[in-house]
Amino acid sequence: MNNMSPSRRPLAKLSLFGITSLNIRSPYMIMWWSAAFPGFGHMLLNQYLRGTFLTLSEVTFNSLGHINEAIVLSFCGKFAEAKAILAPQYVLGYIIIYFIAMWDSYRSSIYQNKLYHIAQLEKEPLPSMKIFASEVQYIQPKSPLVAALFSFFFPGMGQLYNHRIGLAFYAMFWWWLYLALSHVHESLIAILTGHLAESVSVLRPHWLLFMPSVIGGSIYHAYMKAKEHNLLFSLEQRQYLLNRYSSSAVQIFGKSGEKI
Repeated sequence: MNNMSPSRRPLAKLSLFGITSLNIRSPYMIMWWSAAFPGFGHMLLNQYLRGTFLTLSEVTFNSLGHINEAIVLSFCGKFAEAKAILAPQYVLGYIIIYFIAMWDSYRSSIYQNKLYHIAQLEKEPLPSMKIFASEVQYIQPKSPLVAALFSFFFPGMGQLYNHRIGLAFYAMFWWWLYLALSHVHESLIAILTGHLAESVSVLRPHWLLFMPSVIGGSIYHAYMKAKEHNLLFSLEQRQYLLNRYSSSAVQIFGKSGEKI
């Protein structure tokens, strides 16, 4: 007797917070994003809860250990000051979490690639739409370039475009925080008004160094998720049409050599 459920290896699920699916990923690319900002690799794998905790640990231990400040001082050739400012008890914890996050995202990517192939073989019907009390979620074609452009102008907006609601507002909250604490806007205004020296002095390097990884990760995530949604839309349409018309006697194209 076969007790296996047809949904033992589902390919995608719709929830209140967005679309979660399995996809083929390059383990090295996933590991690279975990190196750029711990937690980003897991978010690309749709492991949003552990990704969120890892991003929080990155900011927390980096701040307590004064790691970004030490990086800036090292680039300026002030190695003694960089060494003095570090807090070893937090730096050691940071290093451990950093490398374990890289390894775990690499391992998870390899396993999810295997699960994706199995899910493709099981051919569980894909959901196309779900209505909740406070949200409507559906699979639709997306423009990867539009998603990337939205995240370029403000990280989180590309995720909102892709209906990843929780991650979108989490990213927007932190981007506002980085903008406020790094004083980037004040520096930009100082540059536009010709006060170049003031534009440099007003910046806070610790928070500024987080921003390139955050905006880059947001752009890449939005772009890739839009492409994944397009693939899911095509697969769902194919499943529906095969199920709806596979038994139909109507032939759109005749047999070879037959006139219609």
